[in-house]
Amino acid sequence: MLWTIGTMAQEHRPGPGELEDLLLQIAAGGREALADFYAATRTAVYGLALSYLKNGHDAEDVVQDTYIRVWDSAAGYQPHGKPMAWVLTIAKNFSLMHLRSREKMRDLSEGEWESLAIEAPAVTAEDRQVLSAALEVLGEQERQIVLLHAVSGLKHREIAQLMELPLATVLSKYHRGLKKLRGRLEGGDAI
Repeated sequence: MLWTIGTMAQEHRPGPGELEDLLLQIAAGGREALADFYAATRTAVYGLALSYLKNGHDAEDVVQDTYIRVWDSAAGYQPHGKPMAWVLTIAKNFSLMHLRSREKMRDLSEGEWESLAIEAPAVTAEDRQVLSAALEVLGEQERQIVLLHAVSGLKHREIAQLMELPLATVLSKYHRGLKKLRGRLEGGDAI
């Protein structure tokens, strides 16, 4: 089931050149380009925000703020072949600002897991319960890394850049997290 989520998030993602072209069109006032850019990047932006905030409504607010900023700042984007990193950095900054203003965190509710599963409709309510229970065994960074990779489809090096961690640390925490999840799920302790 966790592996299913990861493969669903691996849908076609436009390459950096395509996203940069869309940003140029957005800078020129192209609303349709913004819609295309949103469609191509929203899952990753939402997944990142959700991994920080653990609240579907707050994550949606961050998504909205992120795309408003993209609209306002597209003209200032410097093409370096990393438009996804640029938009995720915006989302990360809004997420951190939101956390600072809230100064508390809480676990995902059933409704928030359902909003997460909108992007992965093949995930059943039972799968979400098992995943929710299993994710409790992970530390905060492990949970973020696993969710960013499995749900948002981000590559490990993208996660490393985003979280400002060495790639080796991200890989280690990801594999350690998967091992803990397997142990929890195979041990039958998930629910």
